Amino acid sequence: METLPVLYIGNKNYSSWSLRAWLGLKVANVAFEEKLVQLRSDAFAAQAPVFSPTAKVPAFFDGRKTIWEAMAILEYIADSQPDTLLWPLDMDIRAIARAVSLEMHGGFGPLRSHMPMNCRKSLPGLGRGPGVDADIARIGEIFKTCRTQYGQGGDFLFGHFSIADAMYAPVVTRFKTYGVTLDPVGNAYMEAILALPDMTAWYADAAAEEWIIEDSEVK
Repeated sequence: METLPVLYIGNKNYSSWSLRAWLGLKVANVAFEEKLVQLRSDAFAAQAPVFSPTAKVPAFFDGRKTIWEAMAILEYIADSQPDTLLWPLDMDIRAIARAVSLEMHGGFGPLRSHMPMNCRKSLPGLGRGPGVDADIARIGEIFKTCRTQYGQGGDFLFGHFSIADAMYAPVVTRFKTYGVTLDPVGNAYMEAILALPDMTAWYADAAAEEWIIEDSEVK
């Protein structure tokens, strides 16, 4: 019997980076075993340095090697299984998809700090401020530009679901939690992300979790 690769993730309610890797693999129909380790727990402190050199989630073990960082995991799948179509086929459009993905990977600090991911909560109006509003405006611009210029043939940023969508999916959950609305193009895109069956499953699992991380609970 073939052994499946393993994806190590953290709490589904809070772990945005876990969601990125998990959702990308799910939508791409990559078979894997999911191992969730509770963040900030004794089990996490003991296990994380074993399954990841950074002692963080997500981490992906394919039976031969460990890959850490959500985008690196999805890049590996895109390279090793090109039929997953996790990047646009056109080289020029693929470059744009990588650029917006990396912008998400390294940017939007105020949004991350003041609107932490929390799938269980509805907190409209909280977390706003000048830096956050600037991040929201830029993300709205990305959504509109990608959908209008490159999104033909599907409901996602570059038409079919790609790594770029996996990278922005946790932002969509934040906008849902904190009641952020965009223009009609951006709102329709967010609805498409939230309507994915795998997102519905993630939300259901997050709702069932009983763990609470106090500094991720905006009040």
